[in-house]
Parts: sequence; C-alpha cells; structure tokens
Amino acid sequence: MRFESLSLLDPVRKGIEAAGFTECTPIQAEALPLALAGRDVAGQAQTGSGKTAAFLVPLFTRLLGSKRPTIPSAPRALVLAPTRELAVQILWDAELLGQFTGLAMLAVYGGVDYQKQRDALQKNVDILVGTPGRLIDYLKQGVYELSQIQVLVVDEADRMFDMGFIKDLRFLLRRLPPYHKRQSFLFSATLSFREMELSYEFMNNPARIAIAPEQVTVDRVDHLLFHVEKREKLRLLFGLLKREEWERILIFSNTKIGAERLTERLKRQGYQADLISGDIDQRKRLRIIAQFKEGKLPILVATDVASRGLHVEAVSHVINYDLPQDPEDYVHRIGRTARAGAAGKAISFADEEYVLSLEAIERYIGFKIPVEWAEASLLSLDVVADAYPVARRGFGGQQKPPSPTQSRGPAGPSRKPGARPSNRRRRRRTSPPGPNGPGPG
Repeated sequence: MRFESLSLLDPVRKGIEAAGFTECTPIQAEALPLALAGRDVAGQAQTGSGKTAAFLVPLFTRLLGSKRPTIPSAPRALVLAPTRELAVQILWDAELLGQFTGLAMLAVYGGVDYQKQRDALQKNVDILVGTPGRLIDYLKQGVYELSQIQVLVVDEADRMFDMGFIKDLRFLLRRLPPYHKRQSFLFSATLSFREMELSYEFMNNPARIAIAPEQVTVDRVDHLLFHVEKREKLRLLFGLLKREEWERILIFSNTKIGAERLTERLKRQGYQADLISGDIDQRKRLRIIAQFKEGKLPILVATDVASRGLHVEAVSHVINYDLPQDPEDYVHRIGRTARAGAAGKAISFADEEYVLSLEAIERYIGFKIPVEWAEASLLSLDVVADAYPVARRGFGGQQKPPSPTQSRGPAGPSRKPGARPSNRRRRRRTSPPGPNGPGPG
C-alpha cells in the first residue's frame, strides 16, 4: 500500500513526503485504514517496522480536525514511553512528520531540564510525549491537566510492565477522559495477555493487529554466534572489526563497568567510539546519540538502556559483546539493525559467564543461531587478551590484605633506610634452671 492511496490531510501528506516515505510497511498498511476511520488499535510488530508512523499519522489527522481547547496547559494528545531515549525519538519523528501541521509538541522526561520542561508545559502544548515518572510529577503539581486528551498512545507496552511502570501507567490512564471520548493506540514489539488485558480495560474495543507474530526477529538480519573464552573476546572483537565490512556498529555490554572498559580499549586502538549508559548525564547522552545518528560517531557502546528507542537507519552491525540474559533483550538489541527494510548483521559472543542464557534465547526466537568457530587467524594480535584476576576474598566478600610474608617480599623484613643488616644469630631459648639443673630448650 502507498501513502498516496490514503485519505490524508495536506499538512500530513506533505510531512510524509518530506520524510521520504512512499510505501507503507506491513504494520502501517494494517493499522492506518482502521485508525483513520476512528478505531482504537492494539498492534504488535517487529522492532523497526514503522510503528511510530502508524500512530502519528492518525494522531495528526484527528487533532487537525478539531479545535484547540481554550483551557491553558491542557494537551490534546498524550504519548507514553518507558524510556527517555524512546520519548526523545518519538518527538523527533513527530517533528519530522508533523512539520507542516503547526501543532505544538513537547517531550518531558527525567534527568534533565526540570524547570525548563515545567515552564514549557505550562504553555499551549498539543502533543505531550513523556515517561510516566516525570508526567506524574508535573501532574501532581498541577502544571498541566488531562481533561482535554483526545488521543492516547502507549508505546512499548511490554517494556512498561518489565520496568515496573504498570502502576504509574494505570495512575495516568485513570485520569483521562472516558475511552469512548478519545482514540487510543497501544503498540509493542511483543503483545501478550497482560498487554491485551490493559487494552481491554482502557481502550474502546480495540482492533488487534499482529504482523508476523510467529517470527520474533527481523527477517533481514544475519545471525552469527561465536563460542569464545572471556579473556579472548577483546581479540576476537578487533579481529572482526578488521574482517567485517561495516559502516556503523552498536556494541552491547551487560554491565556499565564492562561498557566503560570496552570503550576505553576501542579508543586506545584508534577507533572513534563512545558510550551511553544509565548514569550518563542526559544532555551528554543525547549529544552522543545525535553524533551516532549523523554518522560522526561510527561505534557506539551501550548497555540495555539503549536497546529500546534508539532509531538509527544505517546500523550495519549489532554486536552482543555480552550475550543478554533475557531472551527479549536479544530481540530488542538486534532490532537496532536491519531497520526499514535494510539488511544487517547480529554477532554474539557466548563466553563461560553468559553462555547459559543461549538455550533460552534460541527457544524464544525459534531457531538455532549459526555458529562460527574463531580460528587463530581471526584473533587480533594487535591487542593483548583480557586478564580477569580473581581477588582473594575473606569473610563478608572483603578482599584480604596481603600476608606479612607477601608484604615483606623477597627481600625479607622491612627495615629503616640506611640501616645495616643484623649479623646476630638467634640464640636458643632455654627455660630457667630447675632444682635438677637446666630445663629443656
């Protein structure tokens, strides 16, 4: 289906043309006719399949067909996202597709610009995108109200459950106008019973759309798995960077410390790389993501905080430096490549620490990941293999101090600088003499 075959308002059509979209993706082809006719939609589709445009186009259409309320600080559309990165990405997409609509848009999220976002929210905002925590904070202060909401969108609903936001989500939804007075959309990469139960509770008889639900992963991703010792992973990574024809790489680590260490080693070898993780300042994180999207930063190392909401078209490779422990995280990680119909490659390292999660991942995605054994020629000789020393631990997990023998070292007991070594021999101690003579030594 082509966008030109849909009955779209001119401002919406111009935005789609400016974004370069001509053909609808499968989820858009299924959802848009229903949504433009006024139906509520609960959609399941693979990551990177165009879910965002599937709810933004009908959202713009509905708002342009109604008058802006006279009540100040009363947005007309509410878009809920589980993470800051996803909220920012939705805003970017909305500004691109809605650049000719004249609608005022704002994203609010934690970690940055508290007062600035608060002041902007008090003005006339048509479309409000945000994370549940910051939205509830401002709502309890009376900064804005939800009485004029005409369109509700819950994006990545499964992630809302996984991250423990379901109570916050219900808090917001219960303060909206009744479901028959608004149009609602719920989209997610996975759509199970709990998400559908939420949709039946807060939506008006939604049409359920599932695009290829039997295939969890993206079609055009080439999967590859290496069984490798933990200490050899770094050499294998640099060997692959030399062998593969890559344009932009996203590397995932399971821990923040591991991601920091890996980024530092990449920089030492002359690669232009940077890191995003949960505790990095939000301004810096957005700047790094922008550089990655613009092609100025070819390698981005990330923890799972970036596996949702990071929308970059030209990611040629995703590397799981650490195999994820949650099978759904594997799907969301590799969904960062092969977006919008492009091809991509997902390479995973299974070491002795994380290999136990491999069986659950393969069961979840429905197939065995092809294995390639790393030959010695593939391991880069330009970098020393990682060493993982095991610290001596005492009670309570505290590291034991070195023993007196270790602290003295090979030179024997420590002595003051300049002091001569003693030549005195230790005399044999004897016990004081008893009534029958000297005691034993």
